[in-house]
Amino acid sequence: MIIDKINVDETVNKAEKVLEVEKRLPSAVKSIIKVLVLLVTTLVKHVSSKSAEIKKLLKDISKLKGEIKTLKDELKKIKVKEINNEVNKPSSKQPEWEAKGVGNDNKGKPKRRGKKGRKGAGNKPKKKKPTKTVNVIIENCPKCGKDLSKQQPLDSTYNRIIEDISDVAEPEIIEAKHDKKYCPDCKEVITAKSELALPKSDIGLNLTVLISYLWITTGLPFPRIAKYLFDFFNVTISTAGLSSHVIRVSEILKPIYNEILEDVKMGSILYADETGWRIKSKLWWLWFFGTDDSAYYVIDPKRGSGVVLRILGEIFLGVMVVDGWGAYTEIICDQQSCMVHLLRKIRKFYKAFPEFKDIARLYIKLRRIIKDGERLQAMRTELGEEVFFRRYERLKARLEGLMQWPNPSEVLAEVIKKVKKQQPRILTFVEHPGVPCHNNFAEYLIRIGVLKRKISGGSKSEKGAKAYAILLSIYTTCKLRKISFFKFLKASLKHYIRTGKPLLLKEYADSIALDEAA
Repeated sequence: MIIDKINVDETVNKAEKVLEVEKRLPSAVKSIIKVLVLLVTTLVKHVSSKSAEIKKLLKDISKLKGEIKTLKDELKKIKVKEINNEVNKPSSKQPEWEAKGVGNDNKGKPKRRGKKGRKGAGNKPKKKKPTKTVNVIIENCPKCGKDLSKQQPLDSTYNRIIEDISDVAEPEIIEAKHDKKYCPDCKEVITAKSELALPKSDIGLNLTVLISYLWITTGLPFPRIAKYLFDFFNVTISTAGLSSHVIRVSEILKPIYNEILEDVKMGSILYADETGWRIKSKLWWLWFFGTDDSAYYVIDPKRGSGVVLRILGEIFLGVMVVDGWGAYTEIICDQQSCMVHLLRKIRKFYKAFPEFKDIARLYIKLRRIIKDGERLQAMRTELGEEVFFRRYERLKARLEGLMQWPNPSEVLAEVIKKVKKQQPRILTFVEHPGVPCHNNFAEYLIRIGVLKRKISGGSKSEKGAKAYAILLSIYTTCKLRKISFFKFLKASLKHYIRTGKPLLLKEYADSIALDEAA
């Protein structure tokens, strides 16, 4: 400021000199000049003091601007960290199914008209043959109350089929008397085996299968299962008894668990995922490895690559579809990262930083590349191998060009960094027929464990957690192969009672095929 350069003392001296020079002026003019000099002197002093305050204020403002910039940078880092934590953590929600292609936000989706259900219960008409016939008679007119008991009914009747269960009954208490005979060849006393229950168990086979079924398929904890058995069947079993019994069943069925793992390792497309699990309130992890017809679950305290290597080994000959978690990259195989996870992460960034429009443009271009990859994968046979691979290379070049975004902002650079991390596993699905660009299959199957975790809160012991993983693997595999879990479990345990080994899934499927052929 110019006024800052004015020296107050010099101004006053100059004013006094002017007064000496102008001594001849009238007294009235001299008085006016003195007043003016006094006013100017006061004004100059006031402005000088204010200028110092302004300087200090400007300095404080500059300091505040620096602090605001620092806080903005820290806030930006916090937002990025929150997005990463929110997107990367195992989700307990239903996975995002992309009905019209990857990246569809379901905006502008027309509402479909619902089907009109038939009158009544809403289920399909009964086609089963009745096992019991009941005559429903009329004693009195429901309208006027007239006695109709002596009147003969009309020839026409109103018939309907009802499907019901039997009344709540007392448990069947069975005393099993096992014959003993001496074998002269073995020189031993042989005891007859009963298929009514597992060896040395007082819980019948039907009840064993029911307990296992309720624990796995409905996710009920043992206290509720105990209450259900008591209320409906008047069976009293403690929660500790239920727990030890299902643990014993799982130990018997371990060969089936190992059979499923071998089927998973031999698959051409392997889906993998993991989610949190609790054992005595401590964080463990429920892992899923599966194919189209096999599901293998394991509960482990670790979430690192050591679990993956221990289960699958170092090499997998097929394609592994994963959610982008770094633990899977230790396996030597072709891998496809879930594009739903990646696109969802970019959307989260844009929602947190809507001022950066380049994030939205990057998102749209990446989604277009993935959709073009889906179309190219579907047209492979029609195009021929030469044209297919030429277009595939062109698609990869487009992805590489997208990663060379000119002058990206700090946030966009962070997004590009995350896409680059997945870049080798973004377009793998294109060159492998049948491989999806998302991991929805694994998300769907691991949700069975998530629902169990929400109902029961996890496991009380490591043995109980391992038992759950074994039985859940068998149940889900039966579900994928369209096998009745209830019937298979009973048949396998009966086979164990007779031979000391459970019936494997392959053996059960072969026996069903033979029965159908006969």
